[in-house]
Amino acid sequence: VRLRLPMGAWGPLLCLVCRGGPAPAQEPNKAPAPAQAPQAAPAPQSAPSPAASPVTVPADYVVGPEDVLGIVFWRERDMSADVVVRPDGRISLPLLNDVDVDGLTPDQVRERITELSKKFIEDPNVTIVVKQINSRKVYITGNVERPGTFPLLRSTTVLQLIALAGGLKEFANAGEIVLVRNEGGKQVSFTFNYDQLKNRKNLSQNIALKPGDTIIVP
Repeated sequence: VRLRLPMGAWGPLLCLVCRGGPAPAQEPNKAPAPAQAPQAAPAPQSAPSPAASPVTVPADYVVGPEDVLGIVFWRERDMSADVVVRPDGRISLPLLNDVDVDGLTPDQVRERITELSKKFIEDPNVTIVVKQINSRKVYITGNVERPGTFPLLRSTTVLQLIALAGGLKEFANAGEIVLVRNEGGKQVSFTFNYDQLKNRKNLSQNIALKPGDTIIVP
């Protein structure tokens, strides 16, 4: 039997034969997978802060104004404190009030505070920590490159202080340098001849400085 189809019907029929059947149905669009949040990088570990450098206490050190002391009472936190020596040479502590420490060594300060605290504490155990030394200063003025105030934290001679001050200026009178010192409440002076020292003469004049000394370079 021959089928006689209209001319317009052959196109769809041939397409079905070529494709081998109806086109597969398209799958519904899938929702895109949620993007994974990037993992946070581990926070860098901060380097430990270096321990504070301990104060080097000179062998001849005595407590003076502006010094900072740590007074530590073992098992008595309320009595412990960091204190600044006042201009009158005293410190203030709980219960003990004002304590005169000017001119004392750290051991003498410990003994004085221990004795005073026996009124309030049975068998007190006290430690003194020198935290800052601000009272030891020397001064240089006149014809040097950097006149001013310098801390005296270690043994320093007249010649070394002149070097710290940048040396003498061109027109300084190197043979008439004067060191002024307070001894027992009186002003005394010493001469220093820089020219002699350069020529290795009279080396004994290059004495060690003491707190409060002033060098004058004319």
